[in-house]
Amino acid sequence: MLESHINQQLQTKEILLMTHIVMGYPDFDASYEIVRQMVAAGVDLMELQIPFSEPMADGPVILRANQRALEGGSTVQRCFDFAKRVAQDFSIPFLFMSYANILYKYDMESFSDQMAKINLKGAIVPDLPPEEGKAYIAAMAKNNLAPVYIFSPETSDERMAYISGFSKGFVYCLARKGVTGKTTSFSTDIADYLKRCRKATSLPLAVGFGVKDKADIDFLRGKADIAVIGSQTIRVVEEKGPTATGDFIHSLF
Repeated sequence: MLESHINQQLQTKEILLMTHIVMGYPDFDASYEIVRQMVAAGVDLMELQIPFSEPMADGPVILRANQRALEGGSTVQRCFDFAKRVAQDFSIPFLFMSYANILYKYDMESFSDQMAKINLKGAIVPDLPPEEGKAYIAAMAKNNLAPVYIFSPETSDERMAYISGFSKGFVYCLARKGVTGKTTSFSTDIADYLKRCRKATSLPLAVGFGVKDKADIDFLRGKADIAVIGSQTIRVVEEKGPTATGDFIHSLF
């Protein structure tokens, strides 16, 4: 199970690193090279985003990557094929990140069955709350996969406790409200918020939305279990190309 794997890794590491790629950006060959470099540099787990035309939780950096991947011919099936390849080639856990419309169109049970078949470990679907995700939750449970749910600073303590009852693997804690890619001030407010998150769940805590460098990750040590780097990696690829990925990841440790 994903949770037990994460807890095992935390026996020897103070904080884990999860990264995020958009499958097919800049193209599928480059995506594979980005994954290879990330794993070689020490990334512990990875989100594989299926490109979507209206990625509502994503800011302009990841939105552009989604658009370019779609323009380049990225499809759900090509993403499954890519995910199968990286899950076979690399030993870290991979999760899908996607939006509910894709899962509904594919069929929840079929989507989950296919995930299990290619050895993915879970999924993050930001626009599918537990109240609307009964079929999704059931399909993931059938295949022993982790539906990862989200806390935000606006989430009440009661809502956090409710969401925790459905999440598996870990809980994804947004460092701020809004979309990905904007600046986040890592301060006492976030520390207090993460204390609330810790009280609400026994699952490991992952923190994303604005984590961009070693200083941010160092701030999260002792407060969270997983730091999530998303938009900043895509910025590096935009500015310097896929071959710069490994050096960037090394700079975070």
